[in-house]
Amino acid sequence: MTGYSSELWESFFVANAGAAAALAGLVFVGVSINIARIAPSPRLSGRALEAFVLLAEVLVVAVLGLVPRIGRTGLGVALGLVGAAVWLVVTRTAVASLPSRSGEAPQGPPGSNVTRVVLGQLATVPLIVAAVTLLVGSGGGLFWLVPAIVFAYVTALGDAWVLLVEILR
Repeated sequence: MTGYSSELWESFFVANAGAAAALAGLVFVGVSINIARIAPSPRLSGRALEAFVLLAEVLVVAVLGLVPRIGRTGLGVALGLVGAAVWLVVTRTAVASLPSRSGEAPQGPPGSNVTRVVLGQLATVPLIVAAVTLLVGSGGGLFWLVPAIVFAYVTALGDAWVLLVEILR
């Protein structure tokens, strides 16, 4: 039952707690450097929010996974609440910052907005699936955290790249 016992995932949670906290700090510093360019743009401020929220998702999930004796049900409920909240914020932010919604001219290569929306979903939906499968005791359990966390990192690092490098082009 390795997918349903958080104790067996302790190293995974510890590694991700440290990595997410460090990356969130770096993104915070990077955003601070370019805040004059980011703040007026709904598209860029949305990417900053998305990066922070996704890294916070990983950090909170890792901390929850380290709670002693939280149990399968407790962790499932907690992950479901975190997953639903993060999904809502990431989806709302991505939709609100689309060029047609934000009033800004389309920027970036064709399809980049769709890619961003898809990556945001891939970073959040598996977390909700992990929660549901933990609660029902079938379907993968904590193994669903792997794609959620990988896509959270990929999306947040892509956002950070845009906010630190692409913004200057």
